[in-house]
Amino acid sequence: MSLNRQEKSVVIEEISAQVAKAQSIVVAEYRGLDVASVTVLRKQARESGVYLRVLKNTLARRAVAGTPFEGLSSQLTGPLMYAISADPVTAAKVLFDFAKSNDKLVLKGGALPNSVMNVEGVKALASLPSRDELLAKLFGTMQAPVAQFVRTLNEVPSKFVRGLAAVRDKQEQAA
Repeated sequence: MSLNRQEKSVVIEEISAQVAKAQSIVVAEYRGLDVASVTVLRKQARESGVYLRVLKNTLARRAVAGTPFEGLSSQLTGPLMYAISADPVTAAKVLFDFAKSNDKLVLKGGALPNSVMNVEGVKALASLPSRDELLAKLFGTMQAPVAQFVRTLNEVPSKFVRGLAAVRDKQEQAA
């Protein structure tokens, strides 16, 4: 069922709002996927915070026009599914992981702000750790020297107490 002009403008506004806060858009061809597989993919995307939508390419072109993702317009051919994410890595990870287990989902490309990626670029992006993983590694790295310093400071009185206990035990055995 086709949309009338007003419904199309509502869809364009909705997609434009998602694109405005997006850090990445990944496009995949979904030809041949059954409803159960698409439902599983949508669930995974929702859990990861990825906006996943099947759109007409003309509506998607209008939604990205005038945004940093405008270069993506050249890749918009065929039946496409759009994954839009505020985290640059998440959309690529969700679609790439699903495509590994389901050969009917074919990655076509993607975009970061002011940068268009081919399929290899999307795969490389999907292999990167997510923002949360990177922050955890950074905090762990920052915490390590402080934790080692605290352990070292704690070791001085511990050694002193163990030494006193050894002297006491020796005096008790002598007595």
